Amino acid sequence: MSKNIKKIFIDITIDKLDKTNGNLLLMEENFLDMALGMFIHWSIDVTIGSLASHWMVAANDEILEKVYKELPDLFYPTRYNTDEWALLAKTAGMKYVVFTTKHHGGFCMYDTKTTPFNVMNTRFGKDVLSDVMASFRKFDIETGIYFSPLDFTWCKENNKHLQFMTDEVIPANNPGLLAYNEAQIREIFTNYGPISTVFFDGPPANLKKIVWEISKNTVITRSEMPTPELELPDEIIDEPWEACYRLGNSWTYKASNEDYKSGTDIIKLLIDTRSKGGNMLLNISPDTFGQVPVEQQRLLQELGLFLFFCGEAIYHVRPYKVAFEDNGIFYTKHKNEQTLYVFDTSGPWPYAKRKEITLENVTISDKTKITMLGQNGHTLEHHPEVDATTRFYQDESGLHINAMRCFRPYSSRDWPNPVVFKITNIK
Repeated sequence: MSKNIKKIFIDITIDKLDKTNGNLLLMEENFLDMALGMFIHWSIDVTIGSLASHWMVAANDEILEKVYKELPDLFYPTRYNTDEWALLAKTAGMKYVVFTTKHHGGFCMYDTKTTPFNVMNTRFGKDVLSDVMASFRKFDIETGIYFSPLDFTWCKENNKHLQFMTDEVIPANNPGLLAYNEAQIREIFTNYGPISTVFFDGPPANLKKIVWEISKNTVITRSEMPTPELELPDEIIDEPWEACYRLGNSWTYKASNEDYKSGTDIIKLLIDTRSKGGNMLLNISPDTFGQVPVEQQRLLQELGLFLFFCGEAIYHVRPYKVAFEDNGIFYTKHKNEQTLYVFDTSGPWPYAKRKEITLENVTISDKTKITMLGQNGHTLEHHPEVDATTRFYQDESGLHINAMRCFRPYSSRDWPNPVVFKITNIK
């Protein structure tokens, strides 16, 4: 485990609650089955293409006043449509959503009675959280929230010196902030439930108990399980965990200077995450007008295309005895069956040509069958004379698989993304 991942693993699990509710363990299993979620960072600061939270610490009073007075007036997303966000998530194979109700800056994206610094007091004046919940439920996607117990607006109003995660600003040392957060969490869970997951981005203090008091089956991710950001563990983590990634180099919308990953990179990150037992929470950042930038749409559609053909290797799986081999091979295993999935991420698999790989960590039985996901294993389009059957044999050096890629997600027949083999009845 890398140094950074190890730090995250330790720091966020020191305040765990006892899971006396046996059904919660079942809900965590269901959470792992979902595999892939959509993270949404969106707030009034999108109007300037920034994230007004961390940088508030070093901002002078004039800049902070502009946050409070100018940004609410600028927030008026004329092309806002949360159904489009939900449909994109559905297309991309995402099974749950996590929406930022309140980031560190303290602005609330829902109708709250605790502060006037909320979306109802913008030029837009609509309850965004309510719309998000309704749209994603319409498309059968589980709903979740992000909530920061740190609140720089509350701290500023109460004459606290702004800094990230210092004793002066954490809720445990501020009874007023603690009560303020508790009231907001009660509002959210009372008015917008049911809520499947919660991501507490900061010390939650008493908030977890309140969540489980109101919604006993809600899965709490950050503060209850490892949630590494922008980095994956080196090996399997033997408990539920969730990796947080973004499509570019910013959590919120950037009008320029963005550097997006490729679709292949994102697919490989998902495979790596699942092979080590975690979920991936992949962030989108709607723009000033409320639309998901077309570059992000394309990347999620590419991910969805891969999952259309190979999704059974991603959902309802758990780690195999090893996560990967050094030759670009990754593994997942069906959680209830002796069925193994093998991802070849080493490079493009040629169309209509045979290629062979060797697996060092798999032993088959006399009942084993091996197929490449996405194809029937015996037909090559336009060439009925070709034997496209997947062949395999085992010897002392490993399991040898010789196969031909016949499925063609692109009309051009090229496919830069991994291929996946399904191996049944392994020993």
